[in-house]
Amino acid sequence: MSGTTHRCPGPFGTGQTPPISSSRREFLQTIGAGFGWLAAQHLLGTEGRSFADGSSLANPLAAHPGHFAAKAKRCIFLFMVGGPSQMELYDPKPSLDRLSGKRLPESFGKINSQFLENDPICLGTSRKWFKCGESGMDMSDLVPNMHPLADDIALVRSCVVDSVIHAPAHYQMNSGRIFMGHPSLGSWLTYGLGSESENLPAYVVMGQPEGTPEGGAPCWSSGYLPAAYQGTLFRAGPNPIVNLASASPEFTRDRQRKTLDLLRDLNESSLKPGDAELSARISSYELAFRMQAEAPEAVDLSNEPEETRKLYGVGNPRTDEFGRRCLVARRLVERGVRFVQLYSGGGPVAMQWDAHDDVNANHEKMCGLTDQPVAALLTDLKRRGLLDETLVIWGGEFGRTPVAQRGSRGRDHNATGFTMWFAGGGTQGGKIYGETDEIGLNTVSGKAHINDIHATILHCMGLDHKKLTTLHSGRDERLTDVGGRVIRDILV
Repeated sequence: MSGTTHRCPGPFGTGQTPPISSSRREFLQTIGAGFGWLAAQHLLGTEGRSFADGSSLANPLAAHPGHFAAKAKRCIFLFMVGGPSQMELYDPKPSLDRLSGKRLPESFGKINSQFLENDPICLGTSRKWFKCGESGMDMSDLVPNMHPLADDIALVRSCVVDSVIHAPAHYQMNSGRIFMGHPSLGSWLTYGLGSESENLPAYVVMGQPEGTPEGGAPCWSSGYLPAAYQGTLFRAGPNPIVNLASASPEFTRDRQRKTLDLLRDLNESSLKPGDAELSARISSYELAFRMQAEAPEAVDLSNEPEETRKLYGVGNPRTDEFGRRCLVARRLVERGVRFVQLYSGGGPVAMQWDAHDDVNANHEKMCGLTDQPVAALLTDLKRRGLLDETLVIWGGEFGRTPVAQRGSRGRDHNATGFTMWFAGGGTQGGKIYGETDEIGLNTVSGKAHINDIHATILHCMGLDHKKLTTLHSGRDERLTDVGGRVIRDILV
């Protein structure tokens, strides 16, 4: 880590003298704690590390290599909350269109969903379809800005999760499990790789201003990993992190530094081996101090060329909000942030991809908000030479059913076959992987369970999903649980 000084770590902090033991028992306890602290630092791979300003606490976010050479150094996950419809976007089904208005044939089996009645009626699509790029990838008229980028994305049409309920599916898409409390993908990545930036968080989350997804904050939790690896929530506006700025102009940066030094010394004097919470808190204070100067600049778009802001749709009332977040995401990964997650959708159902009533009206709205900014992000990363080292992921927690919901023009949740796409970071542009049946209900080839998707993401980042583990309650836990295989067919 650039500018880092290496000092002998210990339970009392560098430069501090341990208190004189008054008994043999205290002496043995003190020595034992010291060996325990050294062992813990060795397991974390942080022995001898210290902050760039010379403080003695080991930095759990210090950058370190993965298990093998990585194609991607950083990752942006564009999460479409509510479940985009594969049949309206990237997976055309002519057979479904012919069955529209008729009862679902029994040969397709029973649909596992929340709100469907008996004898569901097939619902075709009214979208127009185009063969895009040299690959001839199918894309609908809902995503016109993505058409020129067909040969830059790997389209996976066979994604599968284990729940048709929003919150459990959110948890699984983020943490590999349908229950909250497990570390999120971003936490595992920062745990495995650390951060390339000393002045910005390693893991940033930018949500919909109207509200969070149903899964809430556990979607970016560090679970049973140390708290230092949880996501940092950035909000809209010039001050993205709450309470980061100084409360008073009289409280100068020099005074803050002295106050923080005193607080750090007091905390370190009582820091016990294995106290991950206090260790993370000390680390977060140091990071917050450095972010006061760096974070406002990172989210300030005023220095971006007018052409770039226009590319993202900044200034256009329809695309401005999501466009700004996509542009900030590019600026963050440029500055070394390891993992950025953008949520499109949250809060009221009207601001989600949850098309229960009218799939056309819903997706016309949500695609109108996001299509241009998403395409701009890929275009901008590519022209800056960043796409090869940045893995971009697009998808929701599940897809939609091929049948109508309660006589409407809407679709219910479908977890057995839906679409995601990947770009850059070692993935193969113009690749179409996996297949759903002729109506888009079930995966029939190339099944890509969420465990497989996570294994592939970790692989692109230089991590072996079977080796990236942490001991919790006597069990070696990992992001992919006991499953997962790398989807090598979509990799270069």
